[in-house]
Amino acid sequence: MIVRLLLANCRCDPYHTEVNSAASITPAQGKLGILIPGLGAVSTTFIAGVEAIRQGIAKPIGSLTQMGTIRLGKRTDKRSPLLKEFLPLAQLDQLVFGGWDIYNDDCFQAASHAEVLEKDLLEKVKPLLSSIKPMAAVFDKNYVKRLDGPNVKKAATKMDLAEKLREDIRGFKADNKCDRLVMIWCGSTEAYRAPGAVHASLEAFEAGLKANHPDIAPSMIYAYAALQEGVPYANGAPNLTTDTGALLSLSRQNNAPICGKDFKTGQTLMKTILAPGLKARMLGLSGWFSTNILGTRDGEVLDDPESFKTKEESKLSVLEHILQPELYPDLYKNFYHKVRINYYPPRGDNKEGWDNIDIFGWLGYPMQIKVDFLCRDSILAAPIVLDLVLLMDLAKRTPELRGLGIQEWLSFYFKSPITPPGLYPEHDLFIQSMKLKNTMRHIMGEEMITHLGLEYYD
Repeated sequence: MIVRLLLANCRCDPYHTEVNSAASITPAQGKLGILIPGLGAVSTTFIAGVEAIRQGIAKPIGSLTQMGTIRLGKRTDKRSPLLKEFLPLAQLDQLVFGGWDIYNDDCFQAASHAEVLEKDLLEKVKPLLSSIKPMAAVFDKNYVKRLDGPNVKKAATKMDLAEKLREDIRGFKADNKCDRLVMIWCGSTEAYRAPGAVHASLEAFEAGLKANHPDIAPSMIYAYAALQEGVPYANGAPNLTTDTGALLSLSRQNNAPICGKDFKTGQTLMKTILAPGLKARMLGLSGWFSTNILGTRDGEVLDDPESFKTKEESKLSVLEHILQPELYPDLYKNFYHKVRINYYPPRGDNKEGWDNIDIFGWLGYPMQIKVDFLCRDSILAAPIVLDLVLLMDLAKRTPELRGLGIQEWLSFYFKSPITPPGLYPEHDLFIQSMKLKNTMRHIMGEEMITHLGLEYYD
């Protein structure tokens, strides 16, 4: 208790803000605009799904905000409201959609081409999907070599492109009479870039935009435009984007929350479930081999070695952080971890992730685990997009959260969660889930739950 009070009263932490109460959260009134760079398989599956749910022809399966509950108080209190009733979230009928893409297809055409959803379902939501036409995108073929399209913005400098995006954002908000906006990246994985001097400060970044610096990727230009407009930005790909000094600074300066990166869907979801279990039982790991086959545009993009490098960095970091080999060298030192992604067009969105896991137990005796996850990538990603846009909007309306910049409490949804400089990310799905729900309890003025349980034995 003494430590907790000291921490609570400490003002040396730059990420500290004043204690919040539910009464200080701005109500979710009016329309919430969802702006999406990349109107492909994931985003059209998300939009079509929201419209199907609004029409009452589908359930929001996979969405924590729509179907999940939260325990409040003691187990004996029997208080477990739905999250959507506990939190002041925007309602689904308040959502308006727009975005950018390098192809001219409207969302109905894009969804039909992606072949994720059945045709009869698409027909039922066609009016909405057909009405969403992409704005011209910011695109650089050096970052996504396997794609090319005609619907691309032209400008003399990257700063000019950013200004064009800001005009798009303001125009969309006015045309659709939106009260608030959230931007979420559902575009392709970009070629790998390590952070450099141009990303270190806002001044250096803006100078780089004006000078067309080659290490400023399109996703960074979108994020810069959003944050300049005070719009929260979520990164659904493993791209180096807001996890830089420049954009973190801008996020905090403009009270525009950021989170990412890389939606946690198929194989990595399994890793963040299985690896904590192995560690909890103190079972050792010799090696973990992972391979994937998938089609769609995402698979085509990842067939390029530079884009795959970005994805690989995101996937490989998970086990190291969960298993902590520096703390448990007898169990996890020098385990072999390999990840492969193979483009296989016939599979389409129905990705298959296969894992061979070599473990060892008592007295060092070896064992194996085999996992074959035949998943649907966009079906797993769509409810993540829904939760993130609603929770990022909540963060923007919550004084205690919006000034933080990084919304680490949303790490639950990402393969490679971004954190403040010097703080390692938490990858364990169960710790992430506890952090997520305790943050929700905290901002609503409820007691956080530790699961200690001694109060039942007084």
